[in-house]
Amino acid sequence: MTVLDLRECVLSWESASPEETERMGEALGGLLQPGDVVALFGELGSGKTVLVRGIAAGLGCARSDVHSPSFTLINEYVGRREGRDATGGGGERRMAHVDLYRIRSEDELPGIGWDEVLHSRHVVAVEWAERALRWLPPDHLRVTLETRDGNRRRLRAQATGPRSVQLTLGWVDAAGLEAQAS
Repeated sequence: MTVLDLRECVLSWESASPEETERMGEALGGLLQPGDVVALFGELGSGKTVLVRGIAAGLGCARSDVHSPSFTLINEYVGRREGRDATGGGGERRMAHVDLYRIRSEDELPGIGWDEVLHSRHVVAVEWAERALRWLPPDHLRVTLETRDGNRRRLRAQATGPRSVQLTLGWVDAAGLEAQAS
């Protein structure tokens, strides 16, 4: 039997607009469970917060509540999701939106409540995740957003473990994307 290790696989696709990026985030948010971590990479203005807004919406949070927590570093959103999820529950969902743009060193992470957030029952989205590489859990979903021309973005998803492989494949399916060899 051949075993495929998708942790070495990077899937990428294009988004034509901020609205499409947000819809892609919403598709991902619908799959996320407490304890999942989405690490976001990309230049300033690449659409990280737009994607997070969609993720939050997929968790049942109000889109209008989502803004970059650059000064507070961590925002918490509470949403409701109907029906049953993989854990057998529905109901309240909590999301921690972490923005590390303003930290000077990853040594500051313990002082902002990093451990408490990661070990809570939150879905965690981390902007500027490159500033916390050694603090990320071994299994997290890495999403890189690259600015193309105009409002176009390239999103690249990379799994780092079994749960993030499930998320990556589920995201492609939930977003209605088609795989093509390049």
